[in-house]
This record gives sequence, structure tokens and C-alpha cells, in this order.
Amino acid sequence: MPKKNLSGDGTAAPIDAWWWLSHKGTTTSFLCISLFALLIRSAVSMFPYSGAGTPPKFGDFEAQRHWMEITTNLPATDWYRNGTHNDLTYWGLDYPPLTAYQSYIHGILLRFFNPESVSLFSSRGHESYIGKLLMRWTVLSSDALIFFPSALFFVLVYHRNRANSQVAWHIAMILLNPCLILIDHGHFQYNCISLGLTVGAIAAVLCGSEVLTCVLFTLALSHKQMSAYFAPAFFSHLLGKCLRRKNPILSLLKLGIAVIVTFVIVWWPYLHSVDDFLMVLSRLAPFERGIYEDYVANFWCTTSILIKWKKLFTTPSLKSISLAATVLASLPSMVHQILSPSNEGFLYGLLNSSMAFYLFSFQVHEKSILMPFLAATLLALKIPDHFNHLTYYALFSMFPLLCRDNLLLPYLTLHLLFTLIYHSQLPKTKASSFSFTSFPGYVFLLRTHFFISLVLHVVYLTIQPPQKYPFLFEALIMILCFSYFVMFAFYINYTQWNFSSRFRSADKEKKQI
Repeated sequence: MPKKNLSGDGTAAPIDAWWWLSHKGTTTSFLCISLFALLIRSAVSMFPYSGAGTPPKFGDFEAQRHWMEITTNLPATDWYRNGTHNDLTYWGLDYPPLTAYQSYIHGILLRFFNPESVSLFSSRGHESYIGKLLMRWTVLSSDALIFFPSALFFVLVYHRNRANSQVAWHIAMILLNPCLILIDHGHFQYNCISLGLTVGAIAAVLCGSEVLTCVLFTLALSHKQMSAYFAPAFFSHLLGKCLRRKNPILSLLKLGIAVIVTFVIVWWPYLHSVDDFLMVLSRLAPFERGIYEDYVANFWCTTSILIKWKKLFTTPSLKSISLAATVLASLPSMVHQILSPSNEGFLYGLLNSSMAFYLFSFQVHEKSILMPFLAATLLALKIPDHFNHLTYYALFSMFPLLCRDNLLLPYLTLHLLFTLIYHSQLPKTKASSFSFTSFPGYVFLLRTHFFISLVLHVVYLTIQPPQKYPFLFEALIMILCFSYFVMFAFYINYTQWNFSSRFRSADKEKKQI
């Protein structure tokens, strides 16, 4: 039985809800939670996916299957090239080579058990039961083989020499990430691979393995270009650490070589000619689609209600404007890590840079919220209240997308599951000198936001929008989520700078003592 502890004022402390698991150690806790997390993923995968039964182009499920078809039937040099056997207008491959290799490996698996699902041309729109089952298994296995081990690596490094209920709680927050589960195992994608590689790179930073960091993050970038959301944080932190060495140039050179060698190995089939390399790059940056699509809760889409960006500016101009805005939004966090690199500052930097990219970069999707949400999950013990709020609005920002995929029940169920686990063991955090929650106005605003979001949930599901404004409810959801994301971004930037000043003050007090 767990011991009954006393709090600082002598009163009985709350019962430790995670004692039964955490007292066995971190690894045992991780394995038990992993089994439950895999079960949840399997349950979600039984529901529909993006584009199910909707020809002619279906959705993301068909896109991933089509890439397996292309990579298993054509040579690597033709995977990104438009031609007789590869019509790029039909879900042409638009992710870096590591995604193509992943598609090839999964395609081999499908071809072994169900050749019809990846046969050239005739497999378009293939939706047999065995084909769908195999596709779901490829995502589940990718999660188990890449994301889960990376998460364990992070937990062992971040919580070294600790094994308590808060560690088990944090593991649950990472592995039962509702946004990632819904997108990968519901909607259907393989974000678990690039995010897993990123988490591995983050863990490598925390344990001081900088060369391994460069290798893993280069692999993440070579799997999904959206991993660039974290690039400013990695760059500034590693640069700040190298500048404090006796031989900074040698340290930077070593890391640069690790990046270049990894890049060359992954991209080798496309480095034999400039045309092949540029061909792949052109597929990774679809600027012709415009600065935003659908109703994503970022700056450009939300402000387009008042400012018609696409009409006022050309695409090249918008590329420059969005780049400048993204760099400016990332700059304070980068400067902080260059001047004062630290592990905790690095984690905040990841959150700040990914949030800056989500809010201001070119061609952002609803699913891009996975990037800042991952970084927030790693900081869940430091910012529990804000992490709870971010989870709610990150899920809500994807609500219309998930409804279109007929994933309402998993959305509600995972939301409830997260809430139960989150409140089962709220972490104890040291009081901060500043927090938005300390202001009555912010609390009132947050409660108002929450009430409006509940109303919008009901309205979206039960009422038809006016014919003149068919996307009215999507726009309202977008505005509500964007307003929270902006407040959250300001708070996290302030927090990153504020905690370093607190550390400096603490050091001065120690010296005086």
C-alpha cells in the first residue's frame, strides 16, 4: 500500500494515483503504458480514414498507398518525376526521400501479402479489407519501432535518477498524445516517424550527444520537411554551446560533417545531377498552392477575413513576407539560446520556434499543430495548465477535419481519456513570477473561450451554415483557436527568457550566502 504522506502544512497529501505503476521503476511504467497506448491506437484504427470511399482522388490514405505503388514498381530516379507511369497530378510524392524509402519498405510488405493493393495503375483506390488492415499495421509498427523507443530514450534522459508518479504521468502524456493518435491512426499519416526521430534528437541533446543529435534531426528533416519547424531551436542551441568551447570552429565543423554525411546518404540517388536534386526540391515546396489551405488557425488564414493576402500580393512576395515574419517570431528564442544555452531553454525554444512556424510560415495545414504540440508535451510537467489548454485547442482546431473523416467518436473518446489521465495526477510546479492565469481578466477570457467552443461543437454538428457563408463555422473555430495560440506563444516566449533571469538571481543569492 502507498504510504500516506504529509504536505508542507501537515495535512494529508492526496493519494498517489500512479503509485501502483511508478514504484516498479521508469522502464516498467513505460512498458505498461506502451501496451495500453498501442491498444488505443488499434481501437482508433478501426474507424474510417481520410477519403474513405470517396473517389476519384480519395484522401491521405490513398496518397500513402499510391506512394507504395510507385516506389515498388518504378526506379528511385522516377519517383519524383512526372511521366507515363507516374502522374504527379494524382497524389505525386511530395515528401523527402526518407518518406519514399519508408513507402518502399511498406510497399514490399503489402506486395508480399496482397499484391493487388500496390499493382501499378490497377490499384488506384484500392480499399480491400486485407489492404486496409495491412496499411493500418504499417502505421502501428512505425509507431512501435520508432516513436516509442525515442520516447523511452527521452524519458530516461529527462527523468534520470527519478522514478515517481510524475514520471509515469509524463509518459502517459507523451504516448497517449490525442492529436498524434487521431491524425496517424485515424486520418492516416506517418507523423510518428519524423516526430519520433525528432524526439530522439531532443533526447540526444539532453544527454550531450551532439553528433547523434545532428544525425537524427537530419533524418527527421529528410522524412518530413515540416520538421524544419524545430530547426531554429536545434541550430541556436548547438551554436550557443559550440561558441563556448575552446575550439568553436572545430566543434561546428564536426557537427556540420555529421549533417552533410547523413544528408548525402539519404539523398544519394538524387545527387548525381543538379536537375534531379532540384526536381525533388520543387516537389517539397508546393508554393503554387498558396500561402494557406482550408481554415487553419494561423495568422495568414485568420487575418485573410479582413486582409485578402492572395489578392494584394503575388506568391513570391508572400513567400518573402511569411519568411520574414517566421524569422522575426523565432528570433527572440534563438537569441536566448545562443547567448545562454541550457537544456530547459532548449525545450522552450523548440516550442517557440515550432509555434512561430505554425503561426507565420507558408502553406500550413491543420495537422501542423502536431509540431508545437509535441514540444509542449515534452514540457507538460513545467507548464501543466497551459499544456491542458493547448491540448484542448489543438484538438479543436482539427475538429472540422476529423468530422469530415467521420472520426467524431474517437475525437470525443480520446478527449475524455486525456482529461481523465491529466487530472489523475496534476504535477506540482514551482510558483512563477508571472503567469497569465494570475490575471482575473485572462481567466474570464479563457472561460469565455471554452464556453464558445462548446457552443461551436454543438452548432457545427447540428446546424447547417448559411448558403452565402458555407464555411462560417470553420472560420469561427479558426478565429477562436488562433486567438488562444497567440496568447500561448507570447506566454511561452516570456517564460523562456524569464526562467533564465530567475536562475541568474538564484546564483547571485548563493554567492552572497
